[in-house]
Amino acid sequence: MSNKLKYLFLLAAPGLLAAILLGQATKPASSKITLDPNTKLEMINADSKWVEYRGRNALHLVPLSGHERAQNEEWLAVLSDSDFTDGTIEVDVAGARREGYPTIDDVRGFKGVIGVSFRVDDERAETFYVRPENSRVENQLYRNNSTQYESLPDFPWIRLDLESPRMYESYVDLEPGAWTKLKVEVSGIKARLYVNGAAQPCLIVNDLKNGYGHGKIALWTRVSTDAYFSDLKVTAAP
Repeated sequence: MSNKLKYLFLLAAPGLLAAILLGQATKPASSKITLDPNTKLEMINADSKWVEYRGRNALHLVPLSGHERAQNEEWLAVLSDSDFTDGTIEVDVAGARREGYPTIDDVRGFKGVIGVSFRVDDERAETFYVRPENSRVENQLYRNNSTQYESLPDFPWIRLDLESPRMYESYVDLEPGAWTKLKVEVSGIKARLYVNGAAQPCLIVNDLKNGYGHGKIALWTRVSTDAYFSDLKVTAAP
């Protein structure tokens, strides 16, 4: 290399290095969090076991002893090593009404519900979930309530429904018990729910009720649901 070329290279090197480092810094990275039998979980109101379900190795949430017919329990499998602010959470879920629970005519089909919570911190959590059983019934009111957003502790679904009817729920085609791909995109106080690889979100929330923050990720369901989870992927925002 000539002296002139060496000189030009030295002048350009800092800029090239900065560009490389900037490119690396802005490239989203998948989280190391995985969902397998070695995943550290904090169970809330439930127990879990690994089973084979519809061709998948899946995490199955099950009731605690003596709680098999509880009526109003929320279950969470909190990912102990997670710390999520902004980014994308993808997980496959399969949810259906557990045997022995009432028909869809009660509480607008609030049985067989399943989803994911994020920014979980003590009693605070943002949650997107689906109601597969609602999706294909003849009652249009129930169909419109196939997806749901809620924010605890201050904005459970019933308060959102009373104060902002139809704002935080929507329709999407679902099949009870089938594997369903959920993707949640979170940025600041905005979040979007995508189902089964759709290019467009089926539910958009522009005002996450707990505001901007961070916390853990949790797999979410209720005692009335036969719930399975598989194929978790977390991608942090750049």
